[in-house]
Amino acid sequence: MDNYQNKLANRRWMMVIALSFILCHLSFSPAKAQILCIGYLSHDSILTAMPQYKFVEVEMDSLRQAYEKEMQRVEKDFNEKYEAFLEGRKDYPRTIMLKRQTELQQLLERNVKFKEQSRRELADIRKQKLAPLTKLLNDAIANVAQQQHLLVVLNTDSNACPFIDPEMSVDITHEVLRVLTGEE
Repeated sequence: MDNYQNKLANRRWMMVIALSFILCHLSFSPAKAQILCIGYLSHDSILTAMPQYKFVEVEMDSLRQAYEKEMQRVEKDFNEKYEAFLEGRKDYPRTIMLKRQTELQQLLERNVKFKEQSRRELADIRKQKLAPLTKLLNDAIANVAQQQHLLVVLNTDSNACPFIDPEMSVDITHEVLRVLTGEE
């Protein structure tokens, strides 16, 4: 969660810097103030609307199911060993009981590590699979921004920019989607 919070903080700082730059630029060149404009969009909503995104999600669901199936198998194995331990612990000498407790504790720790590693791996795989889509999207954003002579394009995700003056900005969501889908 810290990584996510750091990303949000970095985005907010980038937003503050960009807006400061724009305001300074506008105050020093009033003649250009009418020409300059800010674009905005929701990066995530466009990304999820891309046709290729659905293929990534199908692949990720398949991987998630495989990991989930393995986690269930490991959990079932642990539960069976734990039940066997509970049933036989009255009959075990102290050293065998301690040995079995240690084995169960190690198995539990390995299971927890596996779950954590699985989550990290799935997140990394998703990021890798979305990288080409993100590049396509960023290229489309740049294309639309250049066509419309925008100074900057703000991403409205994560509520980093709760208000954007509609007279000083333009929503480029539909134009970017048209570029991505090949509609002109």
